[in-house]
Amino acid sequence: MLDQYGRKIDYMRISVTERCNLRCRYCMPEAGIEKQGCKDMLSYEEILRLCRIFVGLGIRKIKITGGEPLVRVGVCGLIRKIKQIPGIEQVTLTTNGVLLAELAEDLIAAGIDGINISLDTVNEDKFKEITRHSGLKRVLAGIQCLLAKNYHNIKINCVPLAEINGDQIADIAAFAKDQPIAVRFIELMPVGCGTDYTAISQEQVRHILESTYGKLQPYDGQLGNGPAEYYVLPHFQGKIGFINAISHKFCNSCNRIRLTANGFLKLCLQYSLGVDLKSLLRSPMSDAALQKLIEKHIYEKPQEHHFHDESVAALRDVRKMFQVGG
Repeated sequence: MLDQYGRKIDYMRISVTERCNLRCRYCMPEAGIEKQGCKDMLSYEEILRLCRIFVGLGIRKIKITGGEPLVRVGVCGLIRKIKQIPGIEQVTLTTNGVLLAELAEDLIAAGIDGINISLDTVNEDKFKEITRHSGLKRVLAGIQCLLAKNYHNIKINCVPLAEINGDQIADIAAFAKDQPIAVRFIELMPVGCGTDYTAISQEQVRHILESTYGKLQPYDGQLGNGPAEYYVLPHFQGKIGFINAISHKFCNSCNRIRLTANGFLKLCLQYSLGVDLKSLLRSPMSDAALQKLIEKHIYEKPQEHHFHDESVAALRDVRKMFQVGG
């Protein structure tokens, strides 16, 4: 469907849990979170019901997120069932990769169309500093497991932080050198714990990459559903991407909405605007009535974010990144 600004909304990010097996500094408090009960989260049946309703509104692409989605039991079965819904063209996943080696075969069997792995360093000590946990070897084993199974629709997402991993940029990019992997550098969003850190700009990242590997050349092809700008480097099999939602705002082409693990339909990452679908799902409301209500809210999706504009401070969402699905 189209929103009030004529944007085609066809992509939804679905968080299946707020829980995570890491404690990344820019995402989650060190002590973790207050665990929600099962009744507070959408059941898989409720998620599937909503997917069928959203398909009727033009949603064609689904991203499964968290928290860490692979910690929720049965998530591969959910992916398989979403894939079977007529009208769904693509189901992808964002994961920290810790459980990837264990679940790679099940994910591939479920028909997952793409796997994004969040990884900010290839140094074990830095990994522990960023995530407050060990586990880098498990993440790397998960990537190798996918490649060994001839699965190549892999993207690595890195958030460059001045305080933590500025010296890791070239090493992260090296994943794209000998394998057809896309490495994307994602600008830090000023959400939750992320406000405590300093983003490294695209210009700085480009300088580091070009000083190490050579000139970045624009890539004109299409990779994925998001706003990343892709480049090629000499002798690299994979691509390098940049996603800069703050410094290079792309709200005019935003095609996404978000569904939180507790059933809130979120229309923009910055704002608290949206609707609690969980309570409506558990009411006598029909699918037709639900669809009509959802359509109204999507139509009213905000035109753009204003993270640094204090005049809209009252509308800012105070939830953390792990609570909104990224």
